[in-house]
Amino acid sequence: MSAASLVESRRSGPVATLTLNRPERHNSLVPELLTGLLDGFGEVAGDPSVQAVVLSAAGRSFSTGGDVRGFFASGDDLESYALETVGLLNEVMLAMIRMPQPIVAAVHGIVTGGSLGLLLASDVVLIAPEVTIAPWYAVVGFSPDGGWTALLPGLIGEKRTATLLLANQQISAAEAVDWGIASEIVIAGEIQERAATVAAEIAAMKPGAVARIKRQLHPDPEAVAVALEAERSAFVEQIITAEARTGMAEFLGREG
Repeated sequence: MSAASLVESRRSGPVATLTLNRPERHNSLVPELLTGLLDGFGEVAGDPSVQAVVLSAAGRSFSTGGDVRGFFASGDDLESYALETVGLLNEVMLAMIRMPQPIVAAVHGIVTGGSLGLLLASDVVLIAPEVTIAPWYAVVGFSPDGGWTALLPGLIGEKRTATLLLANQQISAAEAVDWGIASEIVIAGEIQERAATVAAEIAAMKPGAVARIKRQLHPDPEAVAVALEAERSAFVEQIITAEARTGMAEFLGREG
């Protein structure tokens, strides 16, 4: 399983598309996939001929977040595996925020756990009507990552975020748009075409102005980095507990 095979990259004029390509595991996040994303965004950010990026996913789900099976299977290396995995997710999010080209995310199916961070770090988020976003942290016994505590409260409010996390509530597509997590709802069969259209419209604009608009709209990357590192520390502290080990085993037993 190589980083390159888990993230497909293609170009259409000034628009680059990165596609999560681990459909058999619902594009769950493992170090190899996150490394592929980091490499892909790094390559795009340094290419002045790219003016906009589409982020999409193969298969039935956008991403189910951190791969619980991967965490559980790491055994005695769980702490270092968690440090690496969440650290790479943080790096990906920061790379997305810092890069000058806007990112249009085309989101379908399920979004759980840390994969929300890919939406929070995107600039335009197109979402299919059937999409559900859910944390699952308190169910499995994990601490939040992917910006659930670092970025989401600033977007939708602390109390609303607390209810979602503590009671493991789902966010519907309509709520995602109403709350500012997503930009618009697009029929699943048309979402790729719509993403390409929006990206092409952005790519036709003046790149310097676009880059400055993006920079002013996003929160300060250095402050985000500090908040994400706090998430990583809490995540690692929690995942090495007996509670988390039991929670993972129960979750995987239910998953089959």
